[in-house]
Amino acid sequence: MAVPLFNLAPDLTVSRLCLGTMTFGEQNSLPESFLLLDKAFNSGINFFDSAEMYPVPQRAETQGRSEEYVGRWMRERKVPRDRVVLATKVSGPSGQMTWIRGGPKCLDARNITEAIDNSLLRLQTDYIDLYQIHWPDRYVPMFGETEYDPIKQFDSVDIEEQLDGLGRAVDAGKIRYVGLSNETPYGIMKFLHLAGCGPGRPKIVSVQNSYHVLCRAFDCGMAECCHHERVSLLAYSPLAMGILSGKYFLPDGGPADARLNLFKGRYSEGESRYNLSSSSVQKATKAYLDIAGKYGLHPVSLAVAFVLKHPLVASAVFGATKLWQLQEVLNACKVELNPEIIADINKVHTTYPNPCP
Repeated sequence: MAVPLFNLAPDLTVSRLCLGTMTFGEQNSLPESFLLLDKAFNSGINFFDSAEMYPVPQRAETQGRSEEYVGRWMRERKVPRDRVVLATKVSGPSGQMTWIRGGPKCLDARNITEAIDNSLLRLQTDYIDLYQIHWPDRYVPMFGETEYDPIKQFDSVDIEEQLDGLGRAVDAGKIRYVGLSNETPYGIMKFLHLAGCGPGRPKIVSVQNSYHVLCRAFDCGMAECCHHERVSLLAYSPLAMGILSGKYFLPDGGPADARLNLFKGRYSEGESRYNLSSSSVQKATKAYLDIAGKYGLHPVSLAVAFVLKHPLVASAVFGATKLWQLQEVLNACKVELNPEIIADINKVHTTYPNPCP
């Protein structure tokens, strides 16, 4: 069964599965990355997502390798550029990643332009199909935080300036479309409003936020915005960083090279959101695994099929470090969840709402 397609924009058709590349250059070597890209592409996936900060956990020595690997794959495999949809992201303010434009301290037009130019060089291409702001320049609760604290607000770059910088990149042919990531209802509506208030400001076509059975926060506010404004969700982490595969609940705690084991103590962002020691995470996950068993489904198929069933999801952005993991996700395209399964999933969600925010 071929991977189904979705029209993200009038002339931008993406596969409903998107291979995320944030393991390329850290967990995956160049040859391993090529094999994953080959299998994904030959299976009907045309959509590949990266970021200037990848791979993770982020280090100065590896920054940009994920984009470089994708660019080398296209060049060495002689993949026609118009058969691939490339998405990448510019990093927002970060006091930790000092190797990226000094922080980066802010996400103004100069930083956006510099980031785009560097990504084009690493990807070895003339244009990026979908360029996304990885996280807001302003303060927002994210990466495990759930409550907004007005005291934490700081001076931030005007959204108008960001849109103007992105618009100039569109006019120059460097990027085709613009998306957001890790955004809030306020942020997406502000971007959409300001995009319509000035010439040359690009409309937002997508938002890449976390969405899976352990985190359905998108449905609380964001969904209404995206529905009425025709903004598609690119749902990242459909397997909750592998938790929903059930591997971490094996008697041995899962493979040593599984991300939450391999980088234990070195991946604070991931560990804070996907906390395996949390009682609610454990109970909710085991309940979803039981549902998969009840209906004779692979846990991966249950998790991915649930995400793809959402009417606002254009594509599920997933990661894989091994070919068999990629195949498990591909198999999910063959699964259709019936109302009884959805009802069982919703019962668990009501009991354990969003334990992995």
